[in-house]
Amino acid sequence: MSLARLKEVSQETTRITCMVFFILIGASIFSLVFRGFGGEHLVQNFLTNLPGGVVTAMILVMALVFVLGFILDFIEITFVVVPIVAPILLAMGVDPVWLGIMLAVNLQTSFLTPPFGFALFYLRGVAPAHVKTSDIYRGVVPFIAIQLMLLLALAIWPSLATWLPDLVYNS
Repeated sequence: MSLARLKEVSQETTRITCMVFFILIGASIFSLVFRGFGGEHLVQNFLTNLPGGVVTAMILVMALVFVLGFILDFIEITFVVVPIVAPILLAMGVDPVWLGIMLAVNLQTSFLTPPFGFALFYLRGVAPAHVKTSDIYRGVVPFIAIQLMLLLALAIWPSLATWLPDLVYNS
């Protein structure tokens, strides 16, 4: 530990923190403009008028978050998509704890999906040089499948995610 290293780490931390805050500010501005032009009502009408009701809406939102995870970081998805769809789904009667767990698992799954799975980049950075990126992509497929099965299990049995919070807060 040296003063030069501390300065370098402090500058990098400040840079990353500023980046996150700029994303947050941009997402807030986007949300305000989106709501100001009636986009929230369009999304609400779209989701509430889907055949199948809340089930179809939930499937569509989870698919959207999963696909967006291919190209966006979880921070952008959390700050832009979730504030738009979460209030609508909550108004449709979705349990907030269950929705949070479903979104978190879905975002974690997107962290593993090529081409922009950030966990894959971290793994690439620590893997030996002889390990190809294509090997890492193929190796992550079983983990993605397991997490998708977990999402399916949570969708079928929501109490897997809600029983403990219910026990702690409703007893």
